[in-house]
Amino acid sequence: METPIKVDLDFNRNEDTNKLEVAKMNRLLKEIRLGGGQVRIDKQHKIGKLTARERIDFLIDKDSYFLELGAFAGYDMYKEYGGCPAAGVVGGIGYVSGRQCLIVANDATVKAGAWFPITAKKNLRFQEIAMENRLPIIYLVDSAGVFLPMQDEIFPDKEHFGRIFRNNAKLSSMGIPQIAAIMGSCVAGGAYLPIMSDEALIVDGTGSIFLAGPYLVKAAIGETVDKETLGGASTHSEISGVTDYKMPDDETCLNTIRDLVDKFGDFDKAGFSRKESHAPKGNIKDLYGILPAERSKPYNSKEIIKRLVDNSKFTEYKADYGKTIICAYARIDGWSVGIVANNRQVVKNAAGEVQFGGVIYSDSADKAARFIMNCNQKKIPLVFLHDVTGFMVGTRSEHGGIIKDGAKMVSAVSNSTVPKFSIIIGNSYGAGNYAMCGKAYDPRLIVAWPTAKVAVMGGSQAAKVLLQIQTASRKAKGEEISPQEEKAILDNITSRYEAQTTPYYAASRLWVDAIIDPLETRNIISMGIEAANNAPVEKFNPGVIQT
Repeated sequence: METPIKVDLDFNRNEDTNKLEVAKMNRLLKEIRLGGGQVRIDKQHKIGKLTARERIDFLIDKDSYFLELGAFAGYDMYKEYGGCPAAGVVGGIGYVSGRQCLIVANDATVKAGAWFPITAKKNLRFQEIAMENRLPIIYLVDSAGVFLPMQDEIFPDKEHFGRIFRNNAKLSSMGIPQIAAIMGSCVAGGAYLPIMSDEALIVDGTGSIFLAGPYLVKAAIGETVDKETLGGASTHSEISGVTDYKMPDDETCLNTIRDLVDKFGDFDKAGFSRKESHAPKGNIKDLYGILPAERSKPYNSKEIIKRLVDNSKFTEYKADYGKTIICAYARIDGWSVGIVANNRQVVKNAAGEVQFGGVIYSDSADKAARFIMNCNQKKIPLVFLHDVTGFMVGTRSEHGGIIKDGAKMVSAVSNSTVPKFSIIIGNSYGAGNYAMCGKAYDPRLIVAWPTAKVAVMGGSQAAKVLLQIQTASRKAKGEEISPQEEKAILDNITSRYEAQTTPYYAASRLWVDAIIDPLETRNIISMGIEAANNAPVEKFNPGVIQT
């Protein structure tokens, strides 16, 4: 029988603070999901079009879960152009005719679905997820093409607009099905996306596709032509043969996509172990009370794990060694997983020396590297739970080879071939972010709780370092700084730095795929492993790891 967690004033304060953070996240999501606003939504409806989110809701299986990714992409960006909610494109993983698919829908209420730089980045991330997990991808196209005032930041580079079409070709060569529905405008270079897909549908009356619209045709060659004649549904279904299915309305189009997906064959599976799912014995809502409101306070990270894993049961690896990282085997929603979690308790090593929670020491890095290699040998997906301030610093650690041991862990993470999933619970600072499989290390999904912070170091430390640099520079010029001025500079630096460490700042730039309610963590990991199970795992080669 699981011992109930102690509920006290600290627990209640933590619970209140973390619930407020979740409420803030949901409030922002509600605003973002309005896209370009109710007036533009009404305009869509008036001409018989569903919005991007309505199309996705209609397409996915009834009462199934849709994992939206990148909802905060573009948040608080492009203010000079009126903003770009959700980067003007809605997408994620959903079930269509019982099959997991990656769904991407342009939001025509946001600048007519035009592509900003972050829109391209988000679409490329969707295609990356589809490739890694061999997920069929469904495009619901309704876009005016590149946002011209920012064309220099979206058109020519390797990770810009053209990469989308290159990925269309790569997905096709990998045998990953792509279906595109032209449900609105599809202009210029954007016309290649649906036609480089395997099958294309077009909605009569609202869908159109052409390399140059009527105005550009008139300017370029002097021809006067209307949109329907140039590139409407009849033109491309009956004359050019560019599209494969002519649909009378959005609903029929989406139902036809469901019929097409229903006929897909299956891929070879990776073969990850899954058994019957069991809920945690500990109340998952305790997560709100366990995580401290004051992020510097220690807490028992094992209590977090108990609220995430089946039956609250896990088998800890090397429990008495390298205690500032917890490594454990468990199941989440029936799936076998290997968990690597930062331990936020203050502990003592075998020599009786105190080790600070959330810091990676040499012994912890060594243990984690071995555990990661074991999971690769056993074909067990990895789950990283971040609350890390970085690697231990100082003379003793440097003499003890912390760089070498940290390199072992980073190397093991880098060469891991089993799918990796990162959950940023609290801090994710510096090289600790790298060792715990940050965005640069190809996690299949990386999500953050509203309590997350991502930065090269904590705000107060960074501000003090930057203050020292500024004051030294001014003193070198013979300028004196009063204590009041020094405090003002420190406060200004701290405020600016702290704003850049929030999960919203990270999510707006797609450093994380989503900000989630902690209670959704189990479901998201389960969906991620289900998706990853579509792609066979390559043989693990650890590379050169110093011993």
